[in-house]
Amino acid sequence: VQLVESGGGLAQAGGSLRLSCAASGFTFHDYNDYVIGWFRQAPGKAREGVSFISTKDGTSDYAVFVQGRFTISKDDVRKTVYLQMDNLKPEDTAIYYCAAVWGSEIVPNAGPSYYDHWGQGTQVTVSS
Repeated sequence: VQLVESGGGLAQAGGSLRLSCAASGFTFHDYNDYVIGWFRQAPGKAREGVSFISTKDGTSDYAVFVQGRFTISKDDVRKTVYLQMDNLKPEDTAIYYCAAVWGSEIVPNAGPSYYDHWGQGTQVTVSS
């Protein structure tokens, strides 16, 4: 499975950005049996989970610090997962990574080691 992120950049506090994660290469398991989502990593900090979605049924999960501000969605035709980020804060500045794991149910608070496939990351910078 290959994951390619796009959509990062610079935004002002209170602004918005939309990240995209295009998935491909579903050779052994069908696209509809994955959990795909986003981690982020700020300088000097551990990688942390942000939001995840089940490609099977669209159920989603959010970290507490983005609830009400970020929205995850998917386009099954394009096999792409989106992260709409609104009301951005300077503390949202990080490299955002798309990640995927085979399995239709989201495991809340699963760490990075749970996910098998990763994108290269996209930088998000929020200025105050």
